[in-house]
Parts: sequence; structure tokens; C-alpha cells
Amino acid sequence: VLVSGAAGAVGSVVGQLAKAHGCRVIGVAGGPEKTRWLTEELGFDAAIDYREGAVHRAVRAIAPEGVDVYFDNVGGEVLDSALRTLRRGARIALCGAISTYNATEPAPGPAHYMSLLVNRASMTGFVVFDYEDRYPEAIADLSARLRDGSLVARETVVRGGVDAFGDTLLMLFDGGNTGKLVLEL
Repeated sequence: VLVSGAAGAVGSVVGQLAKAHGCRVIGVAGGPEKTRWLTEELGFDAAIDYREGAVHRAVRAIAPEGVDVYFDNVGGEVLDSALRTLRRGARIALCGAISTYNATEPAPGPAHYMSLLVNRASMTGFVVFDYEDRYPEAIADLSARLRDGSLVARETVVRGGVDAFGDTLLMLFDGGNTGKLVLEL
């Protein structure tokens, strides 16, 4: 399982749940501190710093036969790199595209989309609201994991109230947070 935005609130939980279900997990994040956190504290099998470039080469070095599942939180170049690493029958869950949210021009489509055809892979949008009927099950499972310590949830808390809102929001787009970003009011 390959997870982008792996040091964020969603990606860190996705990777930990995949590990709990017996998967080998590779996280993609920005910077050595975040990649270390993924492997040393969260138990990911490997982590790649996308800022070092050539994400697809790094994934191939770790998973030479390709990835079965890619959970995408960022879109853009990282998604395109992930498309180059798919295994036959792979599945991609599109959850976010934070790399494109502030783009001033339309983002180009992925150049390596034909990998979906060649590998008989599928790419599907994943929106949590589609699973509303399973919220009680998820809440019970995640709560139990948080209580017993098998799920780690980290928060970056910014103090400064409403006046800090703009700068805090921008942290989401420049990688200034690890885990959930919270503005204390």
C-alpha cells in the first residue's frame, strides 16, 4: 500500500490501518522529520521524501514488483509517479489533491494514466460521506485503537486565535504541519 500525504491526518491513519491489516506500507511525505516519524513511530515499512524527486524510482526500489493499492491525498506529480508503479489489478483511491488546490492554472492530467489500462487497474474517488452507514463501526474501531495505543494521532496545534487563521490555513499547503492541523481559539 502506497500512501501520499502520509504524515497528514488522513494519510497517517490510512497507513496505520493498512499495517494493522497486515499490509506492507510505504508513505510519501515531505522532509526527513516526517519520513522518520512514519517509519519510527507509526510503523510504516518505508517512507519516501517527495522533495528529493523521482518518487516512482524510490517506490520501485522499495517495491520492485509494484504496488497493489495507492491511497492518494495529493494528486499532481505524486499521483503521476504512483501510476508508474502499479501492479496488475491495482486499485487507487482518490481522496484529495492538495497539490492542486491553490493552482492558478488547471492542473494537467496525469501523463501515465495508460498504466491503468496496461495493469488492469482501477481509480475511484473515495469520499467519507459515502460510508455514513458505517460511521458507528468506524468510530468504535478507531476509538478502541486510540485507547489501546495501536493507532497514533498527532496534532499540530497553532495558538493565536482567529487572527492566525490565514497563516494556519496556509500551513496545509506548504507542509508546515504533521498530523491534524488545529487552530486553538
